[in-house]
Amino acid sequence: MDTAASLGIMEIIGIAGSASLLAGWRLYIVILGTGLAMRSGVVPLPEHLESLQVLANPWVLGIAGFGALAEFFADKVPWLDSAWDTVHTLVRPVGGAMLALAIVDPGDPAMQVIAFLLGGGGALLAHGGKAGARAAINTSPEPVSNIAMSTAEDVATVGLMWFVYEYPWAAAGVAALLLALAIGLMLAVRRLFRKVFGREKKAEG
Repeated sequence: MDTAASLGIMEIIGIAGSASLLAGWRLYIVILGTGLAMRSGVVPLPEHLESLQVLANPWVLGIAGFGALAEFFADKVPWLDSAWDTVHTLVRPVGGAMLALAIVDPGDPAMQVIAFLLGGGGALLAHGGKAGARAAINTSPEPVSNIAMSTAEDVATVGLMWFVYEYPWAAAGVAALLLALAIGLMLAVRRLFRKVFGREKKAEG
C-alpha cells in the first residue's frame, strides 16, 4: 500500500515517535487505549495503521488492561514505583520499538529497521527520564507529589495518544515536545543527583 495515500512520512514518523515515547511512560495504557479506540471506533486509525489492529484483540486488551491497572496503583506508591520502573527497564523500550515497527511502512525494510531502533531508543530515553524523576521525588517523605506526578503522567499519556491519532498532522510536534521533555528530565535528574552526591562527599571530607 502507498503510504502517501493515507499519511505523509512526517505524520507517520510523528505518530511512531509519539507512541514510542509515551510507551516509555505508560506502555500498557498506550496499548490498551489504542486497542479500545480501534475496537470502539472512537478514534478510527488511518488505513496505513491497520497492522495495529492486533491491539484490539480481546486477549491483548485483557493483558494490557491488567498491566495498566497494576501499573496505575504501583506507580502511586513511593519506592514501589521505582521497583516497577526497574522491572520495566527492558519491557518498555521493546514495547516502544514494536509499536514503532507496526506503524511505519511494512514495505520499506530500511524504514522498519530505523523505526525499531529509534522507537526503542525513544522509549528508553522517556523511561529513563521518568524513572529518574520519580526516584528523585521519592526522596521526599510525603506521598502527595508522587501521586500528583503519577496522575499527571496518566492523564498526559491518554490525552496525547488520543490527540496524535485524531490529529496526525500535529504528531511530529507532539513527538518533538515529548523528546525535549524526556531529555530535560534526564538532565535535571542528573544535575540533582550530582548536587546531592557532591554534598555527601563534602560532608564526608
